[in-house]
Amino acid sequence: MRIAVGNDHRGVEIKRFIVERLREQGHHVDDVGTATVDSVDYPDYARLVAGQVSRGEADRGILVCGSGIGMSIAANKFRGVRAAIGESPTAITTSRQHNDLNVLCFPETLSDPDVVMPIVDAFANTEFAGGRHQRRVDKLAQIEQEQGSLESESKSCQS
Repeated sequence: MRIAVGNDHRGVEIKRFIVERLREQGHHVDDVGTATVDSVDYPDYARLVAGQVSRGEADRGILVCGSGIGMSIAANKFRGVRAAIGESPTAITTSRQHNDLNVLCFPETLSDPDVVMPIVDAFANTEFAGGRHQRRVDKLAQIEQEQGSLESESKSCQS
């Protein structure tokens, strides 16, 4: 599986551990950074990861920032991206099965590998259940399409 991973300056250490673990499991990991604790802007890294997922260049993405919330908000701006904060292996397993979660966001405060890795494993190794859940994911895509159409109509009316 192709997984894009990114972080801001608050997620450097835990991101390194996540990347190493995923590679050990045989996943192709694109680490888009940052590798420094110097202050950077989280939307820049959310754009890199969510963009890859949206374009189909990565199957899934993982993002780490101070709270996980900013990354989640930014990632969800991309068509086809369904991002959420990883709270527990159970929550992420359910989100993968029912919502086809494709971008996992972490707060840097969950920096203990013993807490983070079961969540990452659930994300990387749980498949979407499809079936009745596909209908719901399709409705999410329909909302995205409708919003894109509304934006286009609004722009053409302003011209």
